[in-house]
Amino acid sequence: MDRILIRGGNRLSGKIAISGAKNAALTLMPCALLTDEPLTLRNLPRLADVDSFGHLLNELGASTAIEGTRPNDFGRVMTARAGRLTSTVAPYDIVRKMRASILVLGPLLGRAGEATVSLPGGCAIGNRPIDLHLKALQAMGAEIEVAAGYVKASAPGGRIAGGRFRFPVVSVGATENALMAAATARGTTVLENAAREPEIVDLCNLLVAMGARIDGIHSETLTIEGVDRLHGATYAVMPDRIEAGSYACAAAITGGDLELVGAAAGDMRATLDALVEAGVTVEEKRDSIRVAAPTGIKPLTLSTAPFPGFATDMQAQFMAMLCKADGASVLTETIFENRYMHVPELARMGANIEVRGRTAVVRGVDRLVGAQVMATDLRASMSLILAGLAAEGETQVNRVYHLDRGYERLEEKLQAVGADIERAGDG
Repeated sequence: MDRILIRGGNRLSGKIAISGAKNAALTLMPCALLTDEPLTLRNLPRLADVDSFGHLLNELGASTAIEGTRPNDFGRVMTARAGRLTSTVAPYDIVRKMRASILVLGPLLGRAGEATVSLPGGCAIGNRPIDLHLKALQAMGAEIEVAAGYVKASAPGGRIAGGRFRFPVVSVGATENALMAAATARGTTVLENAAREPEIVDLCNLLVAMGARIDGIHSETLTIEGVDRLHGATYAVMPDRIEAGSYACAAAITGGDLELVGAAAGDMRATLDALVEAGVTVEEKRDSIRVAAPTGIKPLTLSTAPFPGFATDMQAQFMAMLCKADGASVLTETIFENRYMHVPELARMGANIEVRGRTAVVRGVDRLVGAQVMATDLRASMSLILAGLAAEGETQVNRVYHLDRGYERLEEKLQAVGADIERAGDG
């Protein structure tokens, strides 16, 4: 199993190209199931999860083709075509690898009137039930049965009717599934208290490009007028706001100066505001964001929240950065109840962190020291990379397959801006 070795202490400087967003890509790819025409996605990141989702599309009868990109290029162009669905069953062996697989439920139900999807897997960061996915689809006329580890959904008469549903709490995944199912419903669907994340907007924009009728994009109330069929489209995946935020933290923790090329400031306002509050210089340009940390890091008080609040996917990276702050910071995790698994690993490197329920108190230390650490989930992995970049000596990060799920060629990007980092195998 691969591991990443970091010899810390180097100040990062230069440009990093921001890849297409993992969370958006895994939401846009299932839209291929909604039409028999080709869907071409540009700026698709080279990630393990993207490959896994491509295999899932193949399992359901869609062909996937990668255009002639060179092996060392960042990003890909994929064309998927589901001319005829050969299966409406998403099997356990594929779905268990990533939670995003549940997002074929809505498209299959919308296109074929039925779907059988294994209960999902993914990072072990806490209880992430899919009950809101199912309740939203039921409100639209779907009949749902959960048995033997699978969700079985069907539409009476072969096509869901549409309906109205108010999410009791904001759910990104449930909003996405409901949107895709509603696009080809017989009637109109109204989703209230819907998620407003940029990835939701990206999904809406793709569906509209395919012929869907959606009002209220960017708002918490989405109205979808179902159409008989959707057509193909060519669409570029949005830049990854979490990757951009992660590299911004890398600039801050190393006292560096990085230009994040392709990053969209409007999609990550809460992250940038928090960086500025921590004393980091943020300069927004037309097609990039420059992040520099000429002085020390100030402590922060942060609480995660649905967009436009501070993203839960940035909590671990900020925690690592704040290990080097001048004072005590307080982080509160409101989205997932088990998202502090990186704390013991950071402590192995000399961090001073006390967890009290959903709140973590991070007291800045003068120095972090390299150690062997183990990644527990995707964003926790990045927190350990960040700590390693600032630590004295060598840090070895194990179980880096988590990183490969969400960061395109991380070590290559960091090497290019001055990091002493490499990937090594067991042999």
